[in-house]
Amino acid sequence: MKHENGIQHEPYKASTNGNAIDVEHLKLSFGEQDVLVDVSLNLAHKENLVVMGKSGTGKSVLIKCIVGLMNPDAGSVKIFGNEINGIGYSELNELRKRIGFLFQGAALYDSMSVKDNLTFPLLHHRKKMKKDEMESLIDTVLENVGLADAKDKMPSQLSGGMRKRIGLARTLIPGPEIMLYDEPTTGLDPVTSREISELINEVRQKYNTTSIIITHDIACARMTADRILLLKDGRVYQSGTFDEFSSSSDPWIQSFFI
Repeated sequence: MKHENGIQHEPYKASTNGNAIDVEHLKLSFGEQDVLVDVSLNLAHKENLVVMGKSGTGKSVLIKCIVGLMNPDAGSVKIFGNEINGIGYSELNELRKRIGFLFQGAALYDSMSVKDNLTFPLLHHRKKMKKDEMESLIDTVLENVGLADAKDKMPSQLSGGMRKRIGLARTLIPGPEIMLYDEPTTGLDPVTSREISELINEVRQKYNTTSIIITHDIACARMTADRILLLKDGRVYQSGTFDEFSSSSDPWIQSFFI
């Protein structure tokens, strides 16, 4: 596929190494501030990777680079084996159909009902879908997030946990293969946080998604992580399982897991 700048790009295809995401030596600075200094990670299909670290260590910037919302200064980001840095606008849009991004605040349109919030991405991504097919899909995703009876409610009528669930439902509507969660349990009480963590696991099971979960919530990490990546000063400080982290003798690691 040739973009208007004359660069030849291959269409998106399955990764040959079995990974959904490959990030190599990613670097990004804002002026004099180094945010990502040297970050590499690999994520297998259907794996849940939790990324942790103190505020300002580049966690959210990392997933914005992965989805193409930010361009790194150096390094490589491959989705399904395909390099995304420098690709054309139309190709990036095609890629984003395969990636779901759940923002911290759920990012619902307050002037739209739940149904209209869920219809919006379908009108953008599935323009040829018939109305009755849209209705059926909306009912299905609402049932999958446990809010089948919320279709006609307005966002202002929803609790924080319900808004998170509707935000997740809207993200699932296009059928993403990769899910990026940015602090999915922030601002929620412990019971609701546990429900959202359980839902992340259910989404993987029902939709076969590969996920990156940015969180400070140790309970969420314990429930969802196949593997944890800990960032410090823009670099990968440690990678391992939850049990490996929780039993670590490293004082800095212990400060997260006590």
